[in-house]
Amino acid sequence: MSTSIRSVLAALAIAGTAAAGLSLAQPAAAQMNQEITNNPAACRGSGPAVRITLNEVKSSSGNIRVQLYRGTQEDWLESGRWIYRMEAPARAGTMSFCMPVPRAGTYGIAIRHDVNGNGSTDIMSDGGAMSGNPSINIFNLGKPSYKKTKFDIGNEVLPMTLRMRYL
Repeated sequence: MSTSIRSVLAALAIAGTAAAGLSLAQPAAAQMNQEITNNPAACRGSGPAVRITLNEVKSSSGNIRVQLYRGTQEDWLESGRWIYRMEAPARAGTMSFCMPVPRAGTYGIAIRHDVNGNGSTDIMSDGGAMSGNPSINIFNLGKPSYKKTKFDIGNEVLPMTLRMRYL
C-alpha cells in the first residue's frame, strides 16, 4: 500500500469527523454540516449544482459519502468544515450524484467509499475521490491542495467525472 494513498484516506477520515465543541466561522455561502439526500432532479434545473459521475467503484458493499466544501485553504478537508453531505449505498461500477451548491462560487468535493459501512476509514479497503482528480503519489503526501481540487461554478449544472481510487 502506498504511503500517499494512506495519507489521503486519513485526511478524508478526519474531514468526515465533526469538530465537536469548536467555534468555527460559517462559510458565506451556506450553513455548515447539512445532511442532504441525492436528488437527481436538482441537476435537471438551472443550478447551481454539480452532476457527479463517479467511476470505478470497486464493490457494492458499504456506503459512498459525498461532501461539498468551500474551495479555500481554511475549509478544504478540515474537520467539520463541510457544507453539504450525502450518503448512498455503494454500487459497483459507476454511480451518479447531484450535489446542490448554495450559490455561485468556488468549491471542492471529497468522496469516500466506506467499504464495510462501519463509519470509520479503513486504510486497506476504503477508497476516495476528489474534484479535479488530483494525482496521488509518493511526492504528494497528505491531502491534495485545495488549489488542485477547487472549481468555480456559476448558476449552471456543472458536469464532473471523478475516479475512485483504492489501494
